[in-house]
Amino acid sequence: MQKTQTHKAQPWCLILGGSSGLGLATARKMAENGYGLILVHRDRKLDLPRIQKDFETITSLGHPVLHYNQDALQDANRDRLIDNLMSNLPEGEKISVLVHSIARGNLRPLGTGEGGLGLADFQLTFNAMALSCYSWTSSLLQANLLAADTRVIAFTSEGNSKVWPGYGAVSAAKTSLEAIIRQMAVEYASKGIRANCIQAGVTDTPSLRRIPGSEKLLDNARKRNPNNRLTSPEDIANVVYLLSRKEAAWITGTIIKADGGESLR
Repeated sequence: MQKTQTHKAQPWCLILGGSSGLGLATARKMAENGYGLILVHRDRKLDLPRIQKDFETITSLGHPVLHYNQDALQDANRDRLIDNLMSNLPEGEKISVLVHSIARGNLRPLGTGEGGLGLADFQLTFNAMALSCYSWTSSLLQANLLAADTRVIAFTSEGNSKVWPGYGAVSAAKTSLEAIIRQMAVEYASKGIRANCIQAGVTDTPSLRRIPGSEKLLDNARKRNPNNRLTSPEDIANVVYLLSRKEAAWITGTIIKADGGESLR
């Protein structure tokens, strides 16, 4: 008697900020391990040829890639994208991994004069780098697009507890993000969600290069790291994948340092 083949559902990974740095490295890693990708990014037309080439390389790995050059921080855009996913994801397939990799904020010193951080700068940075993680998670839950065992993973940094020049608004957003992740780990546990932050070591990415004095940060990180090198985007992508595995189901509500021991010195 011939056995009937059953269709294996495609697992999906949604990455907010998936066109460069940690997000792009994570996209490659997850595609290499069988995930379909939903990549939301916000980029200039000038950068799109490079991004398209990267996405084509990932698509060649044999799994579907849906990508949207949209501002993920706008409520209307988020609602439209979620409606689109409800229409385009095959029946019975849902998002198993949600990665928050949005690195958008104002990098200015404190001050009351021109060029100093104002209230609007804090609000923009907080919305981009903290609140959007919650708004996307809650909206996807409401749309019933998250799998029964979903991993929510966000990126933080050592700047959550150290003072770096011009990093005040981002530092405030990172500590808020960590609080949101902890709260989701507890309050969404009954919905099958595990939520964690990865604290990456100093990584040479486009977003880091925008920090005033980034060269000094990079140089200090190389000297401090006992492995004598910087953290790479691929190092962090590896940790995202580890947290996506079934063996990591009991890890939730924590900050996992992935810096090669850099923060110990």
